[in-house]
Amino acid sequence: MRETTTVRRPLRLRPVRPAGWWLDGVLVAAVVALTAALAAGQLLGLDLAVRDWVDAHRPGPAYWVARVFNSLGQGGWFLMPIAFGLAVLVGWRTRSVRPLLVPIGAFVLTSFTVGPLKLWLDRGYPHNFELAHPERLFSDPEGGTAYPSGHVANAIVWYAAIAILLAALLRTLNRLDAPPGLYLVIRVAPPAIVFCTTTYLGWHWITDSIAGLLIGLVLGRLLSRVPWDDVPLPALPGGVHRRGVFTDDL
Repeated sequence: MRETTTVRRPLRLRPVRPAGWWLDGVLVAAVVALTAALAAGQLLGLDLAVRDWVDAHRPGPAYWVARVFNSLGQGGWFLMPIAFGLAVLVGWRTRSVRPLLVPIGAFVLTSFTVGPLKLWLDRGYPHNFELAHPERLFSDPEGGTAYPSGHVANAIVWYAAIAILLAALLRTLNRLDAPPGLYLVIRVAPPAIVFCTTTYLGWHWITDSIAGLLIGLVLGRLLSRVPWDDVPLPALPGGVHRRGVFTDDL
């Protein structure tokens, strides 16, 4: 059905759990407090202790198992293609371009938050022994992009996008009742694995991963709140901006 350009629907935010903005405020405050503590030289001993411990407890087989599972958080060649592939599939089945808004939104959210923070805070990586104190913020102006962990933050945001698109795809297949807990598993299990393996491999300080987790949760909740069926789009031929693609039950 073709939509007329005169129709205007109010943007109604999609529900998230827990409801309300209080949790988002707590998460943002936690990121600010963690960053301030690191800038003041706090928690650096914890970072060093965790790095030294995982270095001493990482045999070859464990390293490769962790490295394989850590691939679950690869955004560029793994998560992004999956999300855009699902969006194209849902868009083809619904004859709508709206599904493409979800991965585009995920890309914009991460690019304009995590990326600038990394460049601004200039933190060295755990095994950059060329630096006297790589654990400190502002320790590596040339290549320090350790804080926060983009791997962890990206995993949370992209798996949230994948869960949204998978729900829309199952709806087009007339399978409205997904297996219990499916979306929760998708949104929780891979990011948790990425958090653990990123830290265990020594690719990030533990506080990098914690900051990535906190930021990712905020961005993931924001992505889930967007009413994708009501986002204004320019008039397109053939009704390819039609609504009714997404559900509100995630």
